[in-house]
Amino acid sequence: MCRKQQESEKIAQMPVRKLDPQRLHAALDTQLAALGQVPWTGSPAVGALGAACTKAVLAAVDAGLAPQREALRAAVLHTLGQLSDGVPGRAVEVRVPPFGAVQAVAGPAHTRGTPPNVVEVDPLNWVLLAAGRLGWACAVASGSVRASGPRSDLSAYLPLPDDGADVGSSQPERIELPGDPA
Repeated sequence: MCRKQQESEKIAQMPVRKLDPQRLHAALDTQLAALGQVPWTGSPAVGALGAACTKAVLAAVDAGLAPQREALRAAVLHTLGQLSDGVPGRAVEVRVPPFGAVQAVAGPAHTRGTPPNVVEVDPLNWVLLAAGRLGWACAVASGSVRASGPRSDLSAYLPLPDDGADVGSSQPERIELPGDPA
């Protein structure tokens, strides 16, 4: 077996990092408390918690508040997971330091060194892009997104599809979360 094939198999066998539902729940409750809302009483599933963290981070932005670090981390990891699940491939590396990076988009796979197609963005701008609150062209033009390589344009994949958490809403408004007082 050649070395390149061995490296490719090793990468393919690496386990995906699992999100801890207790950590997500704590991050969500902290963000909700900062918004003056009651703790989360919705589904304890990782996907639901990640979507709710994304929604809560957007609510904080709409309220003029800085998102809580752990809620922002959860929102970034959730939306990066959505991107890699929805746009499978290994042609583009999307980096959102310090929280995560994924490979996505079909095309030539990259396994060593700096990939030819890289997108790097700060956490808050990534969540805004994923939710459709910030346009790709505007983000690139302003320098909020650094994209290099012929396949690094993610405009065809953003905003990410709404996963039931209304994260794609372009209208800032009070975000209703399960468990909110009526």
